[in-house]
Amino acid sequence: MVKKAANPWLRTLVRAGKQQQRTVSRALTALLAPKPKPKPKLKAKPKPKPKPRPAPRSAATAPAAATPRSAPATGKWLASHYAALAGNGSGPMRRMPYWLYVPDGATAPYPLVVMLHGCDQSATQFAEGTRMNQAAQQRGCAVLYPQQSVSAHPHRCWKWYERATQQGGGDVSVIVGLVQKVMAQYPIDPSRVYIAGISAGAGMAHIVALNHPALFAAMGLHSGPMFGAGHSQVGALGVMKHGASHRVDSAIDEVLARHAAFPSMPAMLIQGADDDIVRPVNQTQLARQALLLNRLQGAAASVTIRPATRRTRAHRIDDVRVGRKVVLRVAQIAGLRHAWSGGDERLAYNAAGGPDASRMLLDFFSVQRRI
Repeated sequence: MVKKAANPWLRTLVRAGKQQQRTVSRALTALLAPKPKPKPKLKAKPKPKPKPRPAPRSAATAPAAATPRSAPATGKWLASHYAALAGNGSGPMRRMPYWLYVPDGATAPYPLVVMLHGCDQSATQFAEGTRMNQAAQQRGCAVLYPQQSVSAHPHRCWKWYERATQQGGGDVSVIVGLVQKVMAQYPIDPSRVYIAGISAGAGMAHIVALNHPALFAAMGLHSGPMFGAGHSQVGALGVMKHGASHRVDSAIDEVLARHAAFPSMPAMLIQGADDDIVRPVNQTQLARQALLLNRLQGAAASVTIRPATRRTRAHRIDDVRVGRKVVLRVAQIAGLRHAWSGGDERLAYNAAGGPDASRMLLDFFSVQRRI
């Protein structure tokens, strides 16, 4: 009974096994057989792509054209270093490299512009990117470029946010000593010494001028943070993003308390409207601080709106005058991010297209004197 009952099941199993064997055999044959080579396809000639038509743009939104390259500066380009104790002589010894541009054929004594680079820049990169030497040659100005060392900060940042530096310590005395050294060695007009910078360099230039107002006839701050706040690296980032409204007035009050006979300090403030590193709120607060410093709070400004051209971005200039003299000039440039306006865009933190910040600063400085 069991044998007869099992026969149908065994026959079914044998048939299934043979069927599976044939299937596997066909599969192996197909896998091992040589595959025919595909016939080469004839390449169709590509159709010419239609040239895209430029979308119409208004002058306000059109990007500025590249600034034409200037001829190389013909003066002397000198490198050296200066060593001094930081912190008004109470800190560590600091060895500060610097570069000096001396104009060719200038009438002595000539003006001196001190230029402080930003983070992740060197003095030579700053000089090349801003083209300040070429502009200074045309004006008969010497230009001094101190350089922060990587031993002081890994990104070569000036420590504008430190409380001690804001009060005149840190590298302030080293920079001032370097300026005085150059003034003693070259025929510099002591009534025409100016200081400028970008970003962290602008913050440091501001501090140096506020703590040594008798030395500088004016200052120029490009994309700079407001003065008197931060006090740590985290705090500095907060100032760059949001300013520090609670310190705008009190920081200047402290400066005037330390320098009872503080002279006027003309200032030019340049800012990109699209700067997301040091945001435009800083320029607004710096302008307020400059008015307080020059005892001009409440003074009205004359406004000039300049539309975009093929080579220049649209920008607005606000001037505050004492008599005919411009004491505060505020320039806000449309479409400019965190970069030197009118610089060499091949280098970081420089934007092609005007207005040319170097020439704007020299124009402003040219009418300022320290009496």
